[in-house]
Amino acid sequence: MPPAHPFDDDKLREECGVFGVVGVTDAANFVALGLHALQHRGQEAGGIVAYHPDHGFNSARRFGYVRDNFTRQSLMDTLPGQLAIGHVRYSTAGSKGQTAIRDVQPFFGEFSMGGAAIAHNGNITNALSLRREMIERGSIFQSSSDSECIIHLMARSLQRDIPSRMEDALRRVEGAFSVVAMTRTKLIGVRDPLGVRPLVLGRIGHDGWVLASETCALDIIGAEFVREIDPGEMVVITSDDGVQSLRPFRPAKPRFCIFEHVYFSRPDSQYGGRSVYETRANIGRELAREAPIEADLVCPVPDGGTPAAIGYSQESGIPYAMGITRNQYVGRTFIEPTEQIRNMGVRLKLNVNRALIAGKRIVLVDDSVVRGTTSRKIKDMILDAGAKEVHFRIASPPTAWPCFYGVDTPQREKLLAATMSEDEMRDHMGVDSLRFITLDGLYRAVGEAGGRNPDSPQYCDACFSGEYPVEPADMLDQGFKMKAAE
Repeated sequence: MPPAHPFDDDKLREECGVFGVVGVTDAANFVALGLHALQHRGQEAGGIVAYHPDHGFNSARRFGYVRDNFTRQSLMDTLPGQLAIGHVRYSTAGSKGQTAIRDVQPFFGEFSMGGAAIAHNGNITNALSLRREMIERGSIFQSSSDSECIIHLMARSLQRDIPSRMEDALRRVEGAFSVVAMTRTKLIGVRDPLGVRPLVLGRIGHDGWVLASETCALDIIGAEFVREIDPGEMVVITSDDGVQSLRPFRPAKPRFCIFEHVYFSRPDSQYGGRSVYETRANIGRELAREAPIEADLVCPVPDGGTPAAIGYSQESGIPYAMGITRNQYVGRTFIEPTEQIRNMGVRLKLNVNRALIAGKRIVLVDDSVVRGTTSRKIKDMILDAGAKEVHFRIASPPTAWPCFYGVDTPQREKLLAATMSEDEMRDHMGVDSLRFITLDGLYRAVGEAGGRNPDSPQYCDACFSGEYPVEPADMLDQGFKMKAAE
């Protein structure tokens, strides 16, 4: 399957979003709406599993956007019931670029005490060793996804109910995970002990409960945000008994993913008790203090750079302008890209407003630089439109290390910041100046007034620092070299 935007190959991508609901009529319809709100977290494929006492478990898994699949009444009629979960994905672990329908979640398993379905956001860093062990003991895997390990571990557990089997299974799992699962009567949510991946709880109506990757997915169905699921917490929910909270893991210091603040989460979501939009505007303000420049206009690279550009403009006093417009309709339904069309690059997706840009000194604010290919093309477009100077300001520190916790990251040698200094990147991109927010500055922007605690970092920032809170066991077995201790 091609990427969501055929020419957008220079962004980190979250690999999935999860959503579940219990205690509402036609639960699958609510799940479809929730997945639509989470589409930014995964645009490759989606799936829904629902349960009805008279019809049992039913599922639908499709490639493509939620709007193109789960809005057809003929399909939704096959998913009756008051309990359902769903998943949208990009491929990270597994066969990247060769996704089969069998890899699309949620996964379903039939156990002695009844069926269960599971949807997983994150990445299991010891999945290969677990998979190898279980195959040697007779397990037969149906997919290439690391998430299927959880189902097999549950099947091998000797516990007498499904929530207890899930506890058993997840105690053997390493890495980052937020899980939404269901039995015939229960909706279950689990967040890993560090809380790397997000998961929130909401309430809808009198008896309805919702689990979702982000609060924006609660808003779309009119659910009330109750709270975030705590790191290391399992919630077992029924419409009759409400929410039961369990603590199956050894307590650990939380390490939320800091890149959720920078890019992954939708700006209208709440994350870690903070408005994502306001945090991104704070990042822009901090960036303006750290890296001032004399210029005529501050322009975002849409859409990821917009809130930070607004903050940069507010702090610097340089006027804000939408100097670049994004075409929202370049997606997987676009014409098959020929070589000639591919050479047009980002011009199919972004267009410069020449009347604003010509003769001006431009500050371009973007959320990140990964390979640098898109940034160079945007710079060329700005100069072609008559800009006098182009200054890049990046609302995250240099991305120099791959993420192994559920983000589609290139190999380290393909990350620009892994092989070049900031000055070398500036020359490579051909801009007048290039500055990234510092790691301390990013921490200040997300509410840590003293900056980053180097002895005990408050967030997972491995993509910037190279300090992994959970050792990526499988990648180490394959020869990955971690950052040497200083």
